[in-house]
Order: sequence, then structure tokens, then C-alpha cells
Amino acid sequence: MKYFKSIDTVLSILVGNLLMAFAVEAFIAPYGVILGGATGIGLVIAHYSTLSLSMIVLIVNVALFILGFLILGKTFALSTLAGTILYPLMLSLFEHLHTGPYTDNTLLAAIYGGIIMGAGVGLVLRVGSSTGGTDIIALILNKYTHLNLSIILGILDVVIIAAQIPFSNSEQLLYGIIIVVLMTLLTDRMMLLGSSKIQIFIISSEYEQIRNWILTEGDAGATLFMIEKGYTRKEEKSIMCIIPRRKLYAVKQKVFEIDPKAFMTIGEVNEVVSNSREII
Repeated sequence: MKYFKSIDTVLSILVGNLLMAFAVEAFIAPYGVILGGATGIGLVIAHYSTLSLSMIVLIVNVALFILGFLILGKTFALSTLAGTILYPLMLSLFEHLHTGPYTDNTLLAAIYGGIIMGAGVGLVLRVGSSTGGTDIIALILNKYTHLNLSIILGILDVVIIAAQIPFSNSEQLLYGIIIVVLMTLLTDRMMLLGSSKIQIFIISSEYEQIRNWILTEGDAGATLFMIEKGYTRKEEKSIMCIIPRRKLYAVKQKVFEIDPKAFMTIGEVNEVVSNSREII
């Protein structure tokens, strides 16, 4: 199990950085779209210099890595080492392959870029690694100011995006905002990939029959709670179970087949940590 977990971690970091680099070289850089983070810093410097974007990002990442090592310590530095080196290397690879552009429509490029970039970042963060870059600045500022990390990252991105305005137009700014929004949404979804479930809470006088079906034919766990109905003040048992999304329809149908008067609430659980069915 530990061996497969290590493989999953390595693959997630590799594929994540590959997707990020591909998104930048194929859908972002060719259109001059505004971007935040270390890549945004690289785009600003690249506009005023003859260095390649990958080389600039590598220099920026290494400089920030050293700063993080000195201020935040060895443990943090090790967790960001992979992202610090891999991402610029992947950028360099796609630069030499002359990747993109794949579309003549800048809006489509921004959408594709944001989705692919967000998926890459999410894969890296999902296994506890880091993309490095401006995350390090944010963590350093958080250490001394105790401001919320998301607020600091937001301010940093605004500053980096503002630095690109002099050589960008209003459309490029709008596309940059689209990319940031899509990145945020996809990053959140990828971090929860395969771990989100559906939680069902059932109140029914036929709780015993429903429980038995869930545990056998439903192939899921179930937890019983003692409740007291607010109107009748009658004590009864309720059922809570966690199931994959694909089983939701079948469970709903069966519950109402057993008890047409059953009361049910359905919600999404972002992550289920335990793999033991006996727990629930």
C-alpha cells in the first residue's frame, strides 16, 4: 500500500507539472494573456528581456526556494523542491517542442489554459506537494503578519497582474481573470478527486429494513442515531450512510419503495478519510 501511495505521489507531481507547463506554452504565453504567480512574474520579465520564459521562471523559483529555505526551514524547502525544478524544466521542454497555438480564438485559449492549469495545480497540491513560486512569498508574509494566506495570495496576484497591464490590453486582462477563476475552480475539484461522496440522512419508521438493505444489497455502511421528532416528540432511530454518487438513485428508489413516507436529506461530503466500512 505504501509503495503504491509513493507511485501515486510521484505520478501526480510529474503529471501536474507537465499539465501546468503545457497550459502556459500552448494556451497562455502565445496570446500574451495576463497571469499571476511565478509564471506572471516570468511573463513580465520576459517582456523586457531576451531570456526564455522557462529560464526566467527557473531563476525566480530558485531564488524564492532559497528564501523559503532560509526563513521557513528545511522541511518546507523539501516539500517545494520538486515544483521548483520540474515546472521550469517542463516549460523548457514545451518551448523546444514549439507547442501551440492550438486555436485562433483567444477566449477559447484562456478557457483551455485555465482548465488545464487548474488541473495541474490540483494534482500537485492533492498529494501534499507545492508548486513553489509565490506560495513561498505568501507563507513568509503569513509568518510575520498572520494575515490569511488566500488574502496574501490574492494581493500578490493583483500586483503581478497590474505589472503586466502596461504591455497588455483590456481583453488580455479579462482573459487573465477568466484563467484565474477557472484555475481556482479546477484546483479545488482536482484536490478532492475520487474522495468526495454523497451523505444521506434517512428518517423512517422502517429503519431496520432500510438498514439491512443498505448493508447487504446496497453494499454500503450505515450508522444509526437516536432522534426525537419535533412535532410528535416520538423517539425513533435514523440512518446515516456515505455512498458513491453512482449509488444515489438506487438508494433513493429503494428507501421510498420500503417507506413512501420516509424523510431524507442528501448532501455532498468533500472527503471520506476512513476505508473501513465497520466505522459507519
